[in-house]
Amino acid sequence: MPRCLIAEDEPLLAQGLRQDLARHWPALEVATVVGDGLSAVAQALALRPEICFLDIRMPGCTGLEAAQALAEDWPDESAFPLLVFVTAYDDYALQAFQAQAVDYLIKPVEPKRLAACVARLQTRLAERGSRPPGSGLEQTLDQLRALLGASAGTPAGNSAGSSAATPQRLAVIQAQSGNLVHLVPVEDVLYFEAADKYVRVITADREHLIRLSLRELLPQLDPQQFWQVHRGTVVQAKAIASARREETGKLTLTLRGRSEKLTASRLYAHLFKGM
Repeated sequence: MPRCLIAEDEPLLAQGLRQDLARHWPALEVATVVGDGLSAVAQALALRPEICFLDIRMPGCTGLEAAQALAEDWPDESAFPLLVFVTAYDDYALQAFQAQAVDYLIKPVEPKRLAACVARLQTRLAERGSRPPGSGLEQTLDQLRALLGASAGTPAGNSAGSSAATPQRLAVIQAQSGNLVHLVPVEDVLYFEAADKYVRVITADREHLIRLSLRELLPQLDPQQFWQVHRGTVVQAKAIASARREETGKLTLTLRGRSEKLTASRLYAHLFKGM
């Protein structure tokens, strides 16, 4: 019996979707209903449902960020879940979803649209039956890269956007420590790492903390110079000495002048290809 997870922060909408699914797909078991993005990730990893209905705007993290986390942490022995995004977004966002093979539902969910979504999901599950667990994952990763790029306003894969839409780039990081403000040239930063409500700024010989989220910082960095390699890590490309591909599809990065290793998730492994 297939199982699904529903992530929706509005209880009435979550209950309505659950009831509608019971009518359109009686055999589908709702494994759990959660109200925030972080719980969606934790419960999906624990329960491993075949389908996840993810609200785009949720507390904790968005539906897209939850999908990104699942793509990075999903165990290799299990088939990655089919993703359906539930959204009240405008036409711009819908175009981004329509361009991909990831399904979506618009709030309030119309019965005909849900019926079509259910039929599509049933077909995909049937097609998966004879395939190994990892099959189709790369296609899903491609779809998520494109959606994440569209949601950020830049093309996926860390490519630069149009000049008209390019935000002003940071030249200097101002990191405060007590009464002292350190001015750190951006070109001296080897990598940035998310740390709770802060971002760690790592140079060859020092570490700083700035009170800024990685989400806020990323648009201010040159995507040709700084590559996001994990949802919580952004590395200066020229600081990477080598990338070793592991059996899981992830990569281990060695940096120039640093002893620690960094992990590049499967979602960003496409950045590291031989010429």
